[in-house]
Amino acid sequence: MSIEEIIENVNEILVDEFEVDIDTITPDANLRETLNLDSLDYVDLVVSIESISGVKLGEADFKEIVTFQDFYQVLFSKVQQKEA
Repeated sequence: MSIEEIIENVNEILVDEFEVDIDTITPDANLRETLNLDSLDYVDLVVSIESISGVKLGEADFKEIVTFQDFYQVLFSKVQQKEA
């Protein structure tokens, strides 16, 4: 899965399932501030991401994520590790 496919899939989930305005999703935007999700929403997000990517994200993964670009990159790295 390419980084472009990850970005497209993640953004589609955010817009469709979490009703996030696509215009607010930019690579350098703060993920937490932009999404404003509660803890249950984050669980739903992780489950959705796992279903499209086949990789699991843990709490430690989210500690290093600040921006959407960070999120895409962490997910891309996990996908690359899985495919290796």
